[in-house]
Amino acid sequence: MKSTKIRPRKSEQKSQVLKRSMLIDGHKTSISLEDAFWVALQEIAEAQSVRVSELVATINRDREYANLSSAVRLHVLAYYRGRSPSKQSKQA
Repeated sequence: MKSTKIRPRKSEQKSQVLKRSMLIDGHKTSISLEDAFWVALQEIAEAQSVRVSELVATINRDREYANLSSAVRLHVLAYYRGRSPSKQSKQA
């Protein structure tokens, strides 16, 4: 499986929001995230041997919030805190 690496920008001090388009369950959508979240999302996808778009599709199907970008950020946070995203939302 070939994937494009998402690398952090040299100017880590600025938290630049990047908008990327992808197909999610057959629908084109755009997601706006800071560089650090795009990098983290890529790392999680690689660890799970899936493409970023597949990971985002799973997050989209399981989300409890209206905003997909927020759901992705919460998923990344839960992953790095060592919790499954479903447990994280129920413990809050």
